[in-house]
Amino acid sequence: MRQQIAINIKTQAYHRMLGEHFTLHDCTGGYAHLTGEERAETRVLITAGFKGATGAEMDELPNLGLICCVGTGYEGIDVQAAIARGIRVSHGAGVNAGAVADHAMALLLAAVRCIPHQDRLTRSGAWNYTETPRPLVSRKKMGIFGMGGIGAALARRASAFDIEVRYHSRTPKADLPYAYVPSLLELAQQVDYLVACVPGGAGTQHAVNAEVLEALGPKGYLFNVGRGSAVDTGALIAALRSGGIAGAGLDVFENEPEVPAELCALENVVLTPHMAGNAPEVQEMASDLMRENIAAFNAGQPLVTPVPEMKVFASAG
Repeated sequence: MRQQIAINIKTQAYHRMLGEHFTLHDCTGGYAHLTGEERAETRVLITAGFKGATGAEMDELPNLGLICCVGTGYEGIDVQAAIARGIRVSHGAGVNAGAVADHAMALLLAAVRCIPHQDRLTRSGAWNYTETPRPLVSRKKMGIFGMGGIGAALARRASAFDIEVRYHSRTPKADLPYAYVPSLLELAQQVDYLVACVPGGAGTQHAVNAEVLEALGPKGYLFNVGRGSAVDTGALIAALRSGGIAGAGLDVFENEPEVPAELCALENVVLTPHMAGNAPEVQEMASDLMRENIAAFNAGQPLVTPVPEMKVFASAG
């Protein structure tokens, strides 16, 4: 009999790929439809950082022992509630780093070179006779806020574009060749492009605020491929409207899937619907990694990619 697993996210690729190996219960709408037997036999939940699982949701599955998060971010999972219940939590550490870094560079190129506007111009039959020249992308400075797997992958790509990289994170990374800046405000003062690659949560809530945007300045650009909560949306809209910064590129938003109409009305921002990490290759890697974590859990072995808080279970069987 195949192992029963609950999944509370809508991405059909994960339903398809994991459904080839497990009996999946679609819990995107909740758990009320599960029978008592199905609840008892379901020991694994598949989720995503933006969806997650509360303590009350964990209690819907009385024998839940493992929560697998498809991506790197897991802010929607109440990890402390999981620890209190003896539930392990894994995440897709690093699987989407390359795709998100690619997308960050695409947003940068699109915003700085004004690609969406140029595309509309060309399709309309107009030409560039009256267009304002766009600045170079290269020979500039990029500040990366959050030097994890995504930040490191982005730094390599930026360096190939002849962009000088500096960064701010919780701690310096001794193995990286880029300059560490001790505060986000100082970083914004020093760079042309500020890219947020940080996870959500209280520690990064509105870290990119009006003061940081003012420091970035009227020639600076902000990009966010981490979590929407890291940027104060009201302050960003004000800066974009007033010319406080030159432009922005956003893949994430504070209240997804809602995107403020004020952002949509602005010409100096490029918007994408939280798709930076979406690539078939990433979904395959994430599915394989979740299967490895499930196999380790079933065998009573340490998880392959536990979230950092799971050190309490590092040697548990």
